[in-house]
This record gives sequence, structure tokens and C-alpha cells, in this order.
Amino acid sequence: MNTATLSPATAAPPAGVPVVDVDPYCDAFLSDPYEAHRQLREAGPVVWIPAYGIYACARHESVHAVFNDHATFISGAGVGLANFNQETPFRPKSLILEADPPSHTKARAILARILSPKTVMQIRATFTAEAESLVERLLARQMAGETIDAVKDLSEVYPLKVFPDAVGVGDANRENLLLYGNMIFNAFGPRNERLQKSAELVQPVTAWIMAHCQRENLRPGGFGDLIYQAADAGEITHDEAPLLVRSFLSAGVDTTVNGIGNAILCMANHPDQYAQLCADHSLARPAFEEALRFESSVQTFFRTTSKDTGLLGVQIPKDSKIVTFLAAANRDERQWPDPDRFDIQRRPAGHMAFGSGIHGCVGQVVARLEGEVVLTALAKRVSRIELIGAPQRRLNNTLRALASMPVRLIPV
Repeated sequence: MNTATLSPATAAPPAGVPVVDVDPYCDAFLSDPYEAHRQLREAGPVVWIPAYGIYACARHESVHAVFNDHATFISGAGVGLANFNQETPFRPKSLILEADPPSHTKARAILARILSPKTVMQIRATFTAEAESLVERLLARQMAGETIDAVKDLSEVYPLKVFPDAVGVGDANRENLLLYGNMIFNAFGPRNERLQKSAELVQPVTAWIMAHCQRENLRPGGFGDLIYQAADAGEITHDEAPLLVRSFLSAGVDTTVNGIGNAILCMANHPDQYAQLCADHSLARPAFEEALRFESSVQTFFRTTSKDTGLLGVQIPKDSKIVTFLAAANRDERQWPDPDRFDIQRRPAGHMAFGSGIHGCVGQVVARLEGEVVLTALAKRVSRIELIGAPQRRLNNTLRALASMPVRLIPV
């Protein structure tokens, strides 16, 4: 990427704060961030990144502290690099992601009710059947001589089927959701070439996205319709309802696509761990959790200080941007023994892949269900996942994403 497309920071490094001169949005960092993550963790609990004039946290302790003090480290000024206290958002703010109490409380209560564990119990059988059917189709295609791409044919196809079905979106043109999600997560970073290109790609499908936030284009009884029922009951306004549906469409697909893709790559790269899963299918949920820790789908999120504050001995002025490195926190040796080892027996409770606190991912119960049933379906029918070509990353300012992963599925 041409660094001339970046907006250089003008703020001087604050006294006493360790400076780590990295660019978390350059190609090299996004392709392989883990050595830079280690540098950020080792420098201190809070550091300064001069390229953007921002504070940063990469240790588990400091990331957790930021996420669990929502009054001091607010989301309403944006969860990306842009400070909405100082500039106008490029789109209407998310009622759930870019909001603070009390408005956030109201919106989250509705989504939490819709995406409850009870809901997961109701959709589990359907999600499981779809996963098993997809694996069978892939094995049949492979038998017919086709090469299987675990991204294009599995980790994209499955979430694009089950989640929009549950929301109540029609079958046509669902791939638009991938373009939209890619742009939204790029927008949390700087206005660089990566964002510009994704914005150009999404421009022709923006009208489709907005139309599918409207009630008339949503199947009765789906998650989207339930949001409108909450509006009918007076819990939110009818103007707010499509913005909450938009939250489903922007954040509910791309993150899970990449969570599943990264999990499959982990299984291919660690055949001993996949063999354990094949021997004991009850390990599917912990295997997915460990994959989320090991290769976090969402790499970073920002907060903004609402007042002058101290964080683990570092003084931070009001209205400062602070980036949290979720993926770095998830490999913090202060939190996890041997953190660079993928181990499905680990049970990594407290990982940051879904965030933490009141802004923890509201759809995580559904994402966990999707990951679990896909890994279970694979373990039932596939004894080994072999890479037959180098996986290709799809670089995104916020996501740890894959573009392709050619594989050979060895049947049981």
C-alpha cells in the first residue's frame, strides 16, 4: 500500500508513554501481525503509535480494562480511527456498536432478546442440517474431480445461507453482504487505499443493502421482522428499526465467515488437533473457541476517552483515541500459557475475540453455533483436511480474513 494515502498524525508523543513505531494498517502488518503484537505487548500496558497519533493497548489486562469501563472509554465517538466528536460519520451511526448508554442499553436489550440462547436452541437443528448437507455436497463435488476452496465453497457459503435465512433476507444477491461487510470493517481504519477500493466495490450494492433493511423485504418471523415488532411495541422507533437490521447485515456475516475460515485453516495446519476433534465431536465448541483466540476474526477496535483518565499508570487526556488489539490480547503470555500453540483442549475462557463488557458481540451465541456445527459436520465425514495450495489472505483494516484456501477433504 502506498503510505502516502495515509493521513499522517500531527500529535507529539505524550511524555512517559512508550512509543512503538508500527503501522497496523500496512500490508506487512495485516499479513502477519504477531511479531508486531509482541512488540506492542512488551513495550507496556499502554503505548503510543505515532503514525496515527493514538494510544494503544495490546495486553489482555489493558484491553479488558478498556472494554469494561464503558463510561470512560466510550463507543459513541466511533469504534474506528475516526473521532465522531470531531468529524461527521460517513453513514448514520450504528445504534448498537457506535452508541453509549442509555440509548445503547435499549437497542442491545432488543437484540439480546432476539439472539438469545433460547433462539439458538430453536435454530440449532436447521443450522446443523445445513452444515451436514454442505459437507456432503463438497465431498460429492470432490469425487467428481472438482477442487474445493474452503473459503469460497464453505466458510463463505455456509454463513451466507443460514444467517440471512434467520434474519429473513431473500435468497437473491446475498454475496452483496460480503462486499458490504468488507467495506464496513475497512472503514474502522484510516481512509487508505484499502478502504477506497472496498467503497468503490460496494457502491453499486448500497441500494440493495438499504432495501433489505426495510420490513417489506424481510420474511415474517425472522430476526429482522422481530426488530420491527419491537418498534410496533414502542421499544424503538420505526426509523430506528432499519438501522438495527443493518447491524445484522453489516456485522453478522463477514465476522463469522472469517471465524469459520480461520478455524478450518487451523485444523488443516494442526492435523493432530483435528484428529482429536474427529475422535471426540464434543470438542467442536472448544476447538472453535481456541481458533477464535488463535486467529481472531476482529483484530482491533477503538474507544474514545470521555474524560482525562488513568489506565494502568498511564495518563490519557479526554477525547483521545485508543486502539485495542484484540488479537494481541488473545496471545498474551501473561494470560495464556504457551499462547502461540493451537490447542483445542485449552478452554480459553476470557478471550477477546468477541470483545467484552456491555459492547461484547451481541450475536456471539449464533456465531458460536455456526462454528460448532460446521466443525462437527466436518469431523463426522472428513478424517483429514489437507492444504493443496497456499492459503491467500484478504487484507482488511480490521478483520483477519481469507480470500482462498484450496483443500483436499479426506473422507472418513
